[in-house]
Amino acid sequence: MKAAVLTEINKPLEILDLELDPPKAGEARVKMKASGVCMSDWHMMNGDWPAKLPLVPGHEAAGVVTEVGPGPSHVSVGDHVIFSFSSHCGHCRYCNSGKSVLCNGHSAPGFLMPDGTTRMKFKAEPVYQMARIGTFREEVVCSTENLVPIRKDLPWTIAAIIGCSVATGVGAVYRAAKVEAGSSVVVIGCGGVGLNIVQGAKLVGAGKIIAVDLLDNKLEYAKQFGATHTINGKTEDVVKTVRAITGGGADYAFDAIGTEPTVLQIVDCICAGGRATMVGIPSVKVKAGISPAGMVFQEKTLTSSFYGSVQPDIDFPILADLYMNKKLDLDSLISRTYTLDQINEGFDQLRKGGVARGVVVFD
Repeated sequence: MKAAVLTEINKPLEILDLELDPPKAGEARVKMKASGVCMSDWHMMNGDWPAKLPLVPGHEAAGVVTEVGPGPSHVSVGDHVIFSFSSHCGHCRYCNSGKSVLCNGHSAPGFLMPDGTTRMKFKAEPVYQMARIGTFREEVVCSTENLVPIRKDLPWTIAAIIGCSVATGVGAVYRAAKVEAGSSVVVIGCGGVGLNIVQGAKLVGAGKIIAVDLLDNKLEYAKQFGATHTINGKTEDVVKTVRAITGGGADYAFDAIGTEPTVLQIVDCICAGGRATMVGIPSVKVKAGISPAGMVFQEKTLTSSFYGSVQPDIDFPILADLYMNKKLDLDSLISRTYTLDQINEGFDQLRKGGVARGVVVFD
């Protein structure tokens, strides 16, 4: 089995031939069809987030089930599935309260299977997998907790991006922030997640949708997905311009990047009583100095959304139907496709801002 493996921080991924163990009870083998190239993978690769090496990154993906481990299962051979990078045990307080993306029912670290072991080896040594799935490889053995069956007429590249950028962006709008029709929305960062926040805001009927980025090509993408106004943060004062457009501040603001400056910007961009939502996942070293007095006197809310606050088993099929019914434009999100051998080129384009979304496709 070929896989793209991170063997050293800040080094290109290596294409290696790995050994793959068969699925155990509660697990399945999936033949990969498509896997998105996401900034979260890059955070692992450049050391922003701690990683156990060697590790196969990849977490935004879809494929077809080819084998199911012994015992009962909600997936069957032949099922088309989207991977959820958040395990959900089904019995912890979060799973039982409808917040499965916060599941804490497993004690094993996220680079291991729930039972604390691995399924991949290179020269008899263990190879770890990002988010218990690690999808930059030809086949994946993982827990069925991480697999959501979906309709079979959904294109593979579309299915893959639903598993992260679409769910995270659109979900942040309707699940987390609960944006109201007619309201004003600011989105800082117009990568894959930010563009889905933009079209999520359009989907729920927001009035003014203001997209902010440092790259003009990203702002052009944002217009295509529903932005009514754009701001280049390099040449314009973001907060001042937002306040001018909205008459005093936006009702909602989203940070799709995850840095100290952008967190502070979304707080400053909202009006009194407004809601700012952190979506982009920052480096573990990032801190942000919020003014408590300003928050209290203006009744501002600063909150966060992990994975769009979705329930994958429920929301992935909903998002698939929205795409098939032409309510979401996901085709235009996919700027480039790559083979597994071209994966490092995909990350080069991601870092340069040259794509809305790149996807690795498999035979």
